[in-house]
Amino acid sequence: MSIERTLKQRSDSKCELCASIEKLTVYEVPASNKTGAEGSILVCATCVEQIEDADKRDPNHWRCLNDSMWSTVPVVQVMAWRMLQRLKAEGWPQDLLDMMYMEDEVKEWAKADGDGVDKSNAVVHRDSNGAILEAGDNVVLIKDLKVKGSSMVAKQGTAVRRISLDHENAEYIEGKVDGQHIVIITKYVKKI
Repeated sequence: MSIERTLKQRSDSKCELCASIEKLTVYEVPASNKTGAEGSILVCATCVEQIEDADKRDPNHWRCLNDSMWSTVPVVQVMAWRMLQRLKAEGWPQDLLDMMYMEDEVKEWAKADGDGVDKSNAVVHRDSNGAILEAGDNVVLIKDLKVKGSSMVAKQGTAVRRISLDHENAEYIEGKVDGQHIVIITKYVKKI
C-alpha cells in the first residue's frame, strides 16, 4: 500500500493537523528517525505553507492544534508540539504545551528539529546595516582595517567569503582576507 493511501486511511482523508479535506499532500516530517507513513503526515496546502514559511504563519489557523495534539499517532504529536513551540510568543500555545503529554522518546524526536530550544539568550551577529549574519555568509569590508599583529591592511571593498561566528561575542566574526585568517568587527562589514 502506498504511503499516501496509508495516511488517508489513518486520517480519514483529512489534514492530520487542522482536519481540512482540501488539497491534501504527504508531508515528510524533518529531523525524523522514522520513514514512510511513520515519519509522514497528511496535511493540507495551508498547513504546509505555514509550517515552511514563518512569514505566512497565521496563529489563529493553528488553534486546531487543541484537537490534533491529542492524536495517538506519534508523528502527529511531533508536528503539533513543534508548531506550538513556534507559536509560543502568542501566549495561548504555552497553555496547550503545558497540558500536552508525550512519551519521552517522542518528545526527543520533536526536539530534534531545534524547536523548543531557548533562543532568547543566543548571540545574534548583525552587520553595519543590521542584517543578521550567519555562519557561511559572505560579507564585504566597508572600511580599510589594520590587522593587529601584522603590517597587513584589509582594504575597503574586500569580500570575505564563508565567515564563521564567535559564539560568545556578537561583535566578532572570523574570515580569510588575502589568505590570512583574521577576526573582524561586525560594524565594519556588510552582508552580500
